[in-house]
Amino acid sequence: MNHSEFKICNLQPQRIVVVRSLSGLGDLLCAVPAFRALRAALPQAHITLVGLPLAQTFVQRFSHYLDEWLEFPGYPGIPEVTLSPQRLTSFLTEVQQTRFDLALQMHGSGIYTNPFTVLLGAQVSAGFFIPGQYCPDPEYFLPYPEGEPEIRRNLQLITSLGIPAQGEELEFPIWESDWQDFWAIATTHDLQPGSYICIHPGASVSSRRWEPAQFATVADALAAQGFQIVLTGTAVEAELTQAVATAMNSPCVDLAGKTSLGAIAALLKQAQLLICNDTGISHLAAALQVKSVVIFSASDPNRWAPLNRHLHRIVISPRYANPDFSSYPSSLILHPSTILSHANDLLKELAYAP
Repeated sequence: MNHSEFKICNLQPQRIVVVRSLSGLGDLLCAVPAFRALRAALPQAHITLVGLPLAQTFVQRFSHYLDEWLEFPGYPGIPEVTLSPQRLTSFLTEVQQTRFDLALQMHGSGIYTNPFTVLLGAQVSAGFFIPGQYCPDPEYFLPYPEGEPEIRRNLQLITSLGIPAQGEELEFPIWESDWQDFWAIATTHDLQPGSYICIHPGASVSSRRWEPAQFATVADALAAQGFQIVLTGTAVEAELTQAVATAMNSPCVDLAGKTSLGAIAALLKQAQLLICNDTGISHLAAALQVKSVVIFSASDPNRWAPLNRHLHRIVISPRYANPDFSSYPSSLILHPSTILSHANDLLKELAYAP
């Protein structure tokens, strides 16, 4: 046990604050194994997450790991929130009075978030730093591990403090109200559990979106095999799902903007398969152990691809010319036939599963 592990074990922090103010559902889900380990080691601690508004409902759903949400006030260099000096000053004044025992910077490399984390005033702060950049405390801050999967990067910080990991798997609790919402949707659209495939053409960044016409080609081929096709997305992605539906020759159910996050989770849980871009729903499928084919058009599969490559197949766009991915076999290169090949392999495994 190194010195920092010894100090954390003796500290037994009772008030912990975690800084993770990233904007996506996947960003939060990829931190769940770290939250799980933290709660298992410190069951009596009060754990606060500083995050964006999306994190408020996330904390409610994961109340077995997290106790409180505080809205991130913005900070210089962090683009997700417009900076308000008055709001930042008020936030820091209030938080410093809390006297946290431990602050964890889980937002990223720490170039901008390490100063913010230190200003929270915790007895001990820990996180990552870029060598050559500001390191608040060499005893508790680790060099940022480039190239690591996001899940393992978060766990590496936790285990460096002497807290044992509790597995790498993601999770997502589905509430009874979510199932009620799902059954209402299923009844309205005559969806039969196990007989439909979800296709999600959206992503928060346009460069990560595969073309709607290509999704339509894949959807038609799967519909020809007898599967119902369900298009999913947020309300702002309705134009994308409509574009896919228009390009299809087969009927489909377009649910963009018509489901809550919990209802989407229940919908996925009853699906045979998900086909999607690299976006939050991919991590939701991983959390629910729903088989998926995930398309990477402009993001790093080394960082964001699901860890289980048996349940989840990844396909990489050739336009993402990154030499780091030269080791990926050509069978992973993006084309509708490649997507269908992976989809059919997964469906065959489902069909013959004992």
